Amino acid sequence: MVKQTIQIYARIKPTKKQTGIYSVEEENSTSALEIIVPRDLADGFVNNKRESYKFKFQKTFDQEAKQDSVFEIIAKPVAESVLAGYNGTIFAYGQTGSGKTFTITGGAERYIDRGIIPRTLSFIFQQLQKDSSHVYTTHISYLEIYNECGYDLLDPRHEASKLEDLPKVTIMEDPEQNIHLKNLSLQQAASEEEALNLLFLGDTNRMIAETPMNQASTRSHCIFTIHLSSKEPGSATIRRSKLHLVDLAGSERVAKTGVGGQLLTEAKYINLSLHYLEQVIIALAEKHRSHIPYRNSMMTSVLRDSLGGNCMTTMIATLSVDKKNIDESISTCRFAQRVAVIKNEAVLNEEIDPRLMIVRLKKEIQTLKDELAILTGKPRTEELTEEELLTLEELLKAFVEDRDPESMLDVGADMRKIHHCFKHFKQLVNERAIHDTRLSSAKTTEKSADTTSVKKEEMDKLQGLLQQRDNEINILVNMLKKEKKRAQDAILQLNTSNAPSTTEVSQGAGQKSLIPSNPIPRDFLTPEQKPGFLHRKAGIGDDMSQGRQEAFEIFKRDYADSVTIEDNKQLLKQRFSEAKLLGEKVNEARNKINQLKGDIEQRRMQTAALGVTNASVDSNEPDPVEEELRKQIEEEKKCYKALFNRLKGLKTEIEHLQFLLEKAKVKLQKDFEDWWSEQATSLQGQSSSVWRAPVLTPLNSQQRLQSSSLSETDQTLPTADSSFSSSASSQNKSIPAIRTPKNVGSAIPLTGDSQVDADILAFVKARQNLMQKKGLSN
Repeated sequence: MVKQTIQIYARIKPTKKQTGIYSVEEENSTSALEIIVPRDLADGFVNNKRESYKFKFQKTFDQEAKQDSVFEIIAKPVAESVLAGYNGTIFAYGQTGSGKTFTITGGAERYIDRGIIPRTLSFIFQQLQKDSSHVYTTHISYLEIYNECGYDLLDPRHEASKLEDLPKVTIMEDPEQNIHLKNLSLQQAASEEEALNLLFLGDTNRMIAETPMNQASTRSHCIFTIHLSSKEPGSATIRRSKLHLVDLAGSERVAKTGVGGQLLTEAKYINLSLHYLEQVIIALAEKHRSHIPYRNSMMTSVLRDSLGGNCMTTMIATLSVDKKNIDESISTCRFAQRVAVIKNEAVLNEEIDPRLMIVRLKKEIQTLKDELAILTGKPRTEELTEEELLTLEELLKAFVEDRDPESMLDVGADMRKIHHCFKHFKQLVNERAIHDTRLSSAKTTEKSADTTSVKKEEMDKLQGLLQQRDNEINILVNMLKKEKKRAQDAILQLNTSNAPSTTEVSQGAGQKSLIPSNPIPRDFLTPEQKPGFLHRKAGIGDDMSQGRQEAFEIFKRDYADSVTIEDNKQLLKQRFSEAKLLGEKVNEARNKINQLKGDIEQRRMQTAALGVTNASVDSNEPDPVEEELRKQIEEEKKCYKALFNRLKGLKTEIEHLQFLLEKAKVKLQKDFEDWWSEQATSLQGQSSSVWRAPVLTPLNSQQRLQSSSLSETDQTLPTADSSFSSSASSQNKSIPAIRTPKNVGSAIPLTGDSQVDADILAFVKARQNLMQKKGLSN
């Protein structure tokens, strides 16, 4: 609460000619204004009239004072107090033509001539934009009191209707003696531009007339009010304040002005309302006065808080120091001196939001009822409704499905609800047990069926693989037989024509065999003649044969992007480790926040219990422990948000690396398949132009056994009965029996499996290369 007297200021209207009837003396914190009344010779030589009058003001603005200095000294402190939550009033008092409207509203010719109202609006909205800690709401009202009747200057019907047809603003008083104005609109202004538009609209609708004292004299009292309300986010306390900017109509002497008709009526009402205002001021100045006549006029009723109430009030006395107006100037200064005696008690206007208070009280009442029901043990007799039962079942279902170990099921202190929750929970557990039993039996049956089907599929697969191997073995055995026969024919021809030298070797029992003295070197043997050939070809039908797998490893090792792929793999592994560590930190921050929230709730419960047991404890006082916990929660939330953002960015990077690796893997597989297909196609083309194998039929088991024994015998055949000596090679440079005729067509029987066929073609190619190499060496 702020106790202070009404602040008074004086402003002297500039005159066309210099006058010496006043003087201003500036003191420490006040200003002294002296008005000198010149002696009139018409009064005679004996003149006992007072010639000098001295008045004290907080500040006297001389004729050279500018509008901005008037605002900085008078209006700015009041506007700052309004922003802080206190009511404020600034009103101008003086005779007609002394500069009241110019001081309050300003002149329309120049921007620098703006008055207190537009400058105050600009200052208030600038401060609202700077303060982001509160939510502000601004409303504007503009009241005109003309001939003791109130009118709303912001009513849109004001311009199109007659004055007597407009709704009049009436005064209503509540039991606490607060004044309410009926039919006075409050227009919300979200910006300075909207507020200035409302001011311009009200000034346009104001009553103005030409009088002998002023060409555009205001014929009514106008009160421009700015209503402010502020609230902190999350708080239930609201601050409401208002600022009255009052432009009073000028007092004038009817006999001096000589007006009549409507102007005379207006002057009567103006002088009467100012007279009642002076009566209120005099009554407030008297200490032992019990009754203050606020209700004598509408203006004093509206300004009740401003005069001796909850308001910080400032008065500006406007003076016209011409010789003809000296009496009115002295009267205005005397009125200001009486006003300066009045004390106001300004109180910070804070109130609780009734809606939030109602919600809080209802919740508290329900909590107390529940606690009382538990303590007294009196169960409620009425049954729960269907809607309540459904709500309880949904809450229980959500509680069961919630994976958070700290989640709680809150159904209140109603024992009916608690018993129903236990009953429904038991039913859910039983249904879950029955369901699990049925599901386990169904899974057992399904598993046995799946096992049978899997075994059948594996058997079919093995049979197909066995058939494929039979085909491969038949093809290879027939090829070996053909090559064996050709090799024998070639050896017989060479033995017949060249008669190579032989060596007798005793084999026991009187038997002898001829062994060539120059056996074939092992490097010139065909693949069929080398030992272990059939054994090596037995595993040709795997998903990727050994040769193709080795080719893939070599291709992958020499691949252009292999280094990039390995780097991406290592980087992905590192990012996975970082993401795991960040995830653990995020979980720790979240658990810490939940723990702090639980501490706050426990602290509140302890405070509430202490307030119930001890009536002297004020529950509205802030709890320093709770404030400290809230600060810790805010810090943990910031940490949690930072860690979560880092984890989110890391997740995006991991997804990108996985995409790159998958793309590189697909490209590597595709490039290898293309290369392998090209190699297989080239091999098949070469083999089709060089070799034509006979069409063979699959062998039965007995024939397969004979061919196996035959192949074992054929392994020693080239060293036992065939020889390629250097003399034979010198006598016959070309061996037609061993070389493959080029005019033979390509009719190699294949198995149908791409990998096995590729291996067969590779074998044929290797054989051809070996034979060509042998032929070139011969």
